Amino acid sequence: MMKSISYSIANMVVCLIYSMSKWISIYSELLPSIGISPIAASLLRR
Repeated sequence: MMKSISYSIANMVVCLIYSMSKWISIYSELLPSIGISPIAASLLRR
């Protein structure tokens, strides 16, 4: 019973990391086209 629970948790973590890395790669591709200046400006304004 415990083995299946730990396996499912590990599977979830792997899926989470995979989806996060996918999102980061998409975001890093989109960032130059959108322009980093608005993001930097919003960060500096705080």
